[in-house]
Amino acid sequence: MKTAPPTQHVEAILMLLLVNLFWGLSFPLIKSLLILNGELVPGASSWFATLYTVAPRFILAALILAVVDLRGFWRITGLELQQGLLIGSFSAVGMLLQNDGLHYTEASTSAFLTQFYAIMIPVGVALRHRRNPGARVWVSCVLVLAGVAILGRFNWSALSFGRGEAETLLASVFFMGQILCLGRARYTGNRAAKITLVMFVTQAVIFAGITGMVAPSTEALLIPWTSGPWVVMTAALTLVCTLGAFTLMNKWQPKITTTEAGLLYCVEPIFGSGLALFLPAIIASWALIEYLNETATWTLLIGGGLITIANVLIQMRPRRAKVASA
Repeated sequence: MKTAPPTQHVEAILMLLLVNLFWGLSFPLIKSLLILNGELVPGASSWFATLYTVAPRFILAALILAVVDLRGFWRITGLELQQGLLIGSFSAVGMLLQNDGLHYTEASTSAFLTQFYAIMIPVGVALRHRRNPGARVWVSCVLVLAGVAILGRFNWSALSFGRGEAETLLASVFFMGQILCLGRARYTGNRAAKITLVMFVTQAVIFAGITGMVAPSTEALLIPWTSGPWVVMTAALTLVCTLGAFTLMNKWQPKITTTEAGLLYCVEPIFGSGLALFLPAIIASWALIEYLNETATWTLLIGGGLITIANVLIQMRPRRAKVASA
């Protein structure tokens, strides 16, 4: 993979940091929607509540992009279609698992555990090339495992792990697939707007289809749209955390190496945890739901800190090694 010019490289880093901010905002917003969905449609399964936090935003995002690029809708190359389908499928499964996991874990914990792919990517590259990744990688893996155990409140005596933490870790595997697919050299010439459109359509079809199957009734699909707070938060997720975040990600991530992207995406939980310290109470008072601010507990600080240190450590390699591993 060729590196971008210095100025463009810096711009790519700044744009991906903005993506992290948008994603960080999505954690308390999705958590609020999950609570609100439960109140608007009581008795519905957690999967319906989960799907109704993602299906509307991707259907709306796909429609907006299709309208904006109406003339060029059908001018999508085979490689753009292929890449869009792949990243859309990986992202769809990952988001389903991640959002359902938010029913059973705190937003800040979810934000940190999602970053597990930052370790899996370079380890996977090392295994593919059949070479010892080195002490730095193994130390990072140990730090991540320790951080995951602390964040997930792993019960060593019962050998159990919470559903929310387990689903979030599995979601990270699919997000890793999305990141790797986005950084593949064969897709270098693809246009970001086209693959983003295909990605959104893929996700919209998947989410809409499953939502229709798990919806308890037609009325359950309509009731949330009568709630002002639900509509506003869905609009924010659509415009900022979906259209804004993924358009920037698909455009700028290919301009840096995959390992650099993995490092930058580790900033997401910092934004998510910071916003979760004060935003829930603001949303709760406005939307009339019960959602308390999170606190900086020792499990969050130590567990999240270990994972962040591990992610930074594994990326602190010579520039030449980063390019070779991407």
